[in-house]
Amino acid sequence: MEFSCSKTSDLLFVKVLAERIDAVAALEFKDSLREITGKAGANHVILDLSEVGFIDSSGLGAVVAVMKLMGNTKRLDLAGLTPTVAKVFRLTRMDSIFTIHDTVDDVTKLYKAG
Repeated sequence: MEFSCSKTSDLLFVKVLAERIDAVAALEFKDSLREITGKAGANHVILDLSEVGFIDSSGLGAVVAVMKLMGNTKRLDLAGLTPTVAKVFRLTRMDSIFTIHDTVDDVTKLYKAG
């Protein structure tokens, strides 16, 4: 699984460059994000899912696991959920657990304004 990363002084943007986060990819996804977030040392990570068209329960579990791995002192937000992925987050009520931004640009504007 591939990722594209960029960092500002306060935020680490991680874009998932895959169509699916499912049972086949979930472990690799979790391990890769643990490594990426650990090396970057960022306290606030924005996970860009704009290229992910499908996520199953294993993928959802992997996203939650990444959030837990980051601990209480770090924050994981999501951005760019496709309609199908957004529906999974709504149906499982995970949209109440994560801060979800419509786009990465929205995050950038929010933090420039704030």
